[in-house]
Amino acid sequence: MASVEEGKSKVLVVGGTGYLGKRIVKASLAQGHATYVLRRPEIGLDIDKLQMLLSFKAQGARLIDGSFSDHRSLVDAVKQVDVVICVISGVHFRSHNILLQLKLIDAIKEAGNVKVH
Repeated sequence: MASVEEGKSKVLVVGGTGYLGKRIVKASLAQGHATYVLRRPEIGLDIDKLQMLLSFKAQGARLIDGSFSDHRSLVDAVKQVDVVICVISGVHFRSHNILLQLKLIDAIKEAGNVKVH
């Protein structure tokens, strides 16, 4: 695996196939950051999202398997990066998304390598 240029980050985008997430993934790649996208099994056989993930991979992003229902997979994903950007959506399920984000925060705390600036 190539090392990240000095001044560049290793960025994990959670929710990378959504409206905002896909733009963040593209911007991160364009800025030269090592960009990781969490590939969640919850997307199932959504062809558009699967094609988008493959497109990100072809552009240089790394796909990391992980799920909010598998704490260890989240911790393992976070351990590979410096920055975590969570852009999961779900306006209609706001309380559920807050719980998911709390799970991600727990994984970030356990991983211990992502620092708040």
